[in-house]
Amino acid sequence: MKLRVLVDNHTYIDEYYLGEPGLSYYIEDNDARILFDTGYSDVFIHNGKKMGIDFATVNTVVFSHGHNDHTRGFQFLDKESMENLHIYAHEDCFNHKVDGEEDIGAPFRRQEISRLGHLHFCCGPTKISEHITFLGEIPQINDFELRKVIGQQRKNRHWEDDLVLDDSALVFHNNEGLFIITSCSHGGICNIIEYAKRVCHEDRILGIIGGFHLFEVDEQVNKTVEYFKDNQVKDIYPCHCVSFQVKAKINESIKINEVGVGLTIDI
Repeated sequence: MKLRVLVDNHTYIDEYYLGEPGLSYYIEDNDARILFDTGYSDVFIHNGKKMGIDFATVNTVVFSHGHNDHTRGFQFLDKESMENLHIYAHEDCFNHKVDGEEDIGAPFRRQEISRLGHLHFCCGPTKISEHITFLGEIPQINDFELRKVIGQQRKNRHWEDDLVLDDSALVFHNNEGLFIITSCSHGGICNIIEYAKRVCHEDRILGIIGGFHLFEVDEQVNKTVEYFKDNQVKDIYPCHCVSFQVKAKINESIKINEVGVGLTIDI
């Protein structure tokens, strides 16, 4: 597997890509060419082309969840050049989502996006390539990672508090273990890892990349660090929605890796 960071909040010095508060990865797994999230704007396209990525070869798009900093960029893609496109998401991903007066959801509904490719709604684990599985809805496993309400969503013609149950992740599985690829981890990064272990029947964690949605150093962060240590996570790449303070706290116990646009991970 080869993963490249197309969008993140951060860029590297002397590498002249564009950053924005969003996330997008380009992933190759044998013949699969996967876009995992598309950021907020067309920045991922600008960066990807500068990296030499041909978006016409992308055959799979996966949305981690419906928030606009992960979905809005999709509207800027030239979908007509992408043949036999498969799109994977949780069934709540394209619901109308608001936080107060602000629209925070995808700028398109499921009817619109279903016309652009083969749309797969997956609430359970779904294989999307030889070694990569979309985990679907993340169950509550740990007692220190309770889901939090973020705004409201319109579902079945009614508005309801949004627990972001559509938030999911990918797991890469080879004969050496698991590599977790997440976006915001609204369901809890440790819940995600634990669920991936159960789905893949594998306890060895090669690494993690993604946002953990952790901003304050508190009991949840302390227990997250202990979980990483207990599971002997080898490589940690926190990005997007992880504060400097939390990164520093993790780094006190486990050396973390810096993430910015252009990062390449080969496994």
